[in-house]
Amino acid sequence: MGAEMPGKKDEAAETLARSVEVLWGHPDRPTRGPKPGMSVDRIVQAAIDLADTEGMAAVSMQRVASEFGFTTMSLYRYVPGKSELIDLMVDSVLGDPPDLTAIPGGWRPRLAAWARLTMDCFLRHPWFLPEALQRMMGPRQISWLECAVAALAESGLTGEELLGSVLIVNGYVRSMVPFATAPPTPDQDRGTLLIRLITDNAPRYPALTSAIADGAFSPSQHDDIEFGLQRVLDGIQTYIDSRAPN
Repeated sequence: MGAEMPGKKDEAAETLARSVEVLWGHPDRPTRGPKPGMSVDRIVQAAIDLADTEGMAAVSMQRVASEFGFTTMSLYRYVPGKSELIDLMVDSVLGDPPDLTAIPGGWRPRLAAWARLTMDCFLRHPWFLPEALQRMMGPRQISWLECAVAALAESGLTGEELLGSVLIVNGYVRSMVPFATAPPTPDQDRGTLLIRLITDNAPRYPALTSAIADGAFSPSQHDDIEFGLQRVLDGIQTYIDSRAPN
């Protein structure tokens, strides 16, 4: 039970192969004569703009083609299909990785800067994270990962520890996205409503009620991710210190 049907395995393998080709191959070479004014970069940017303004539901090969005044078939000369277009969108929207080498203070401020820039990308492009979680990583995504691992490399951690630490930081940033993008309720913001619901049920939530009285959920000097980010980095620093020779 639970075995995957051979046909679905073959389809998944073919989809992955197409993703690898379009991300890591030569997507700028059309298979037939090029349309003037079209390129993979322009097509992908048009799709990103659509997703940013109208959501991923608005992105289709037909809609993107219409942005250029061309037929849908024109796009297939550059991009095999919608799935591959999304692959390119996910990889392209990141842009080039930041240069963290000029940031003084060692791995910690560099990795913190990387985390903040990652969060900025997630917030600017709300569609990005759900799509990225289910797609093959492309060259730019790998370059961002390379950038973070390089920032931490001087810490003396092993390869497995380096990657694991970066993924912990990235996982924390990802976990904070829903809180940073949560829409307000019609009459009041979500935080205010949550505080009222907790305090109205104080006997059920005594620890939270006490924390609220002591300032929990109130605006503070910390931004949406800063307090937790610093605690994650504290944990990595503690682990690094524990491995240092006595």
